[in-house]
Amino acid sequence: MVSLYKPAFERYSPVDKESYKTVVTRWPVIITNIVSAVSTVNHELTSDSSADAPAKLAEGKEIVSKLSALKHNMGRNGVLEPIPDDGNANRACYNDELAATADDDKRWFTANWLFAECYLYRLLRSYFALTAHWKTYDPFFASKAETYKSSSGAILHLAHALNSMVESKDLQQGFEKEGSALEIAFWEMVQADLWGNATDLSLLTDLKYEDLQKLQAVGSAAQAEQAEKILRNDLPKVWELLKTLKDGRVDIVMDNAGFELYTDFIFADFLLSCTPFVKEVVFHPKTIPWFVSDVLPYDFEWAIDSLFDTSFFASHANLKEGDTEALSALAARWKAHQTSGRFRLSVPTTTALGANVLAANFWTTQYAYQDLPAVDPALLAELQKSDLVMFKGDLNYRKLIGDAKWPVTTPFSEALGPLAGKFNLLSLRTNKADTICGLPEGIEARLDKEAPDWRVSGKYAVVSFEPKA
Repeated sequence: MVSLYKPAFERYSPVDKESYKTVVTRWPVIITNIVSAVSTVNHELTSDSSADAPAKLAEGKEIVSKLSALKHNMGRNGVLEPIPDDGNANRACYNDELAATADDDKRWFTANWLFAECYLYRLLRSYFALTAHWKTYDPFFASKAETYKSSSGAILHLAHALNSMVESKDLQQGFEKEGSALEIAFWEMVQADLWGNATDLSLLTDLKYEDLQKLQAVGSAAQAEQAEKILRNDLPKVWELLKTLKDGRVDIVMDNAGFELYTDFIFADFLLSCTPFVKEVVFHPKTIPWFVSDVLPYDFEWAIDSLFDTSFFASHANLKEGDTEALSALAARWKAHQTSGRFRLSVPTTTALGANVLAANFWTTQYAYQDLPAVDPALLAELQKSDLVMFKGDLNYRKLIGDAKWPVTTPFSEALGPLAGKFNLLSLRTNKADTICGLPEGIEARLDKEAPDWRVSGKYAVVSFEPKA
């Protein structure tokens, strides 16, 4: 089935400035990094005496060969070839669309950008899925782990802050009143979750480390400064919705592993442990390595378990008295949430890479989310059980509005197309791609002068809410 919904405006393609930069710079760098990761394992296999080592090494060399050929084909504007039969989910949807697309429109520099990006990660998965010894290998895991460790300062700050809130006896007092302590705490926690998206490994080639650290700042002064960078801010509407809930359910369609996932946990724990509104948070991961840093089921478990390891952050943080205890208390509470079902992954945590899991397949297709009602009514029905569905990050935002060239003042509800009004929908997005909508008049003209890269720098954000009809 090819994409169904057609936005009123054309979608972005690799000939557009920022998209072109992705094709000629970012994607080749990502492929090169995978080659490096696989080559490191191959080198270790040369001195491995186990019986499987020679076969795994041979397969590793074949993967490197395929990656090199892909990079060459991409640089020469080659044709996007059908994905081979690798036994994994979501193959037919890509191949059917390729078959229905004219040859000139399925080359790396002319294909629909959103399709080409999604296709790239599904094709990369096939290189590993077709082997006997690399099926479970995530070529991005090492970079996810390193970025998680490098965020230790913000991780510790948030751990102490949330633990103090959980221990507070009076945080909920008078929450109905405007400006209550609980409302202020909500703004702190949700902004931490919003700016946690600054850690996006597929974009770190363009973001200096000092910029990343600034975006991850979580102090109240930093939050006030960052709130000024939220170009559309529907958080007051979200707060009003939450206050109407009792024993509610919140779903999070996750983006990046590592620090952003940690901030997802922080916000979810805040809702469960510090408010009377929510009793269950459902997390939606990907099932193949996706856009470098997206959350896999294994990443979900690993992020929590790592907090119990007293040596995990030792090389990146100047740990002070009480720090390891704060992390352990946090992790123990999150494990208890898992056991009780208050933290719930939408798929089993043991889900194998590439498995055909109906609850998660849609997230790694090429479809814009405007196609969700037509393509996956079962997933739509599941999301409609939720009181609030949060979509995290830039790719989820692009998919929500079809990656189209909307005038920036286009209402968010209009850009959502058939998805508008289906459930209470919240998008937390730091701007890292051109497409955007729902902005007040005048912002585009001002920022085009003051900060010409405002659409893609990750230094500005939009918080967009669309209520259930």
